[in-house]
Amino acid sequence: MLDDKFYSVRMRASKDGAHEHGGKHISGGELLSPYSGLQQAVNALLEKGLTHSRGKPEFMQIQFELLNEQIKRLQPLTVQTNEVESAEIGRVLACRLLEKSGVPKKIIDKALEQMADCSGIRGAILIDSHSGKRIDKRSAKGVRVSRMDWVDNDFNNWANHYQLPQHSRLKEALALATKVSEHPATIAELCWSDDPDYITGYVASRKIGYQRITKLKEYGDEHGCRIFFVDTFHDVNSYINYLEKQPIFIEWEEENDTRID
Repeated sequence: MLDDKFYSVRMRASKDGAHEHGGKHISGGELLSPYSGLQQAVNALLEKGLTHSRGKPEFMQIQFELLNEQIKRLQPLTVQTNEVESAEIGRVLACRLLEKSGVPKKIIDKALEQMADCSGIRGAILIDSHSGKRIDKRSAKGVRVSRMDWVDNDFNNWANHYQLPQHSRLKEALALATKVSEHPATIAELCWSDDPDYITGYVASRKIGYQRITKLKEYGDEHGCRIFFVDTFHDVNSYINYLEKQPIFIEWEEENDTRID
């Protein structure tokens, strides 16, 4: 299958106009598909955009483009679920996990102080792990990680093996976190959704894997967060190009999974 030509299929949906004209972000998503699966991929993203809990979209764009770059294959990060009683406890745990990943506490504090100014950003913000300053210079757009998906059926097999929910949120988030963590410039990622009905988030890195935290915000809160803590000894422009352009397939086979969770 990986020898076939593949397409990146992407969707974004908003209310009160397009995103670049100040519209409220409703939903986004993407898949990698061979030509024969394009209609199914477009329909899946259309359904996602039309049924999101953030509201009914008034603008939607679905596009696809042929991938000319070679697709890189990665094994998914290991996953651990951390049950917490409140969002406050969850965020304290998230900070500890970021420190464990190698982000200094003072940098974490600086990043969290900037979150109020980053409300409504559609992509990720990049934080210099040495200074705590935002370095992506993308204003409200942020950096959108793109061109990643799972090989057919591998996610369902993986979820069954680890007795985890076969939910599209976990599928998409783990694919993204695996791609981001693979790059040597990434120290760690902190994320929770802008979906008001979904309060689970995560911290991810090469050192600790994908650490799900069951509460990182309160129900009804439409403010999301995606922060990449970056080692700026690496070239930032090259890093952003990897996040946006490098195609990734997540592969998993039980007989090849020798990791200990």
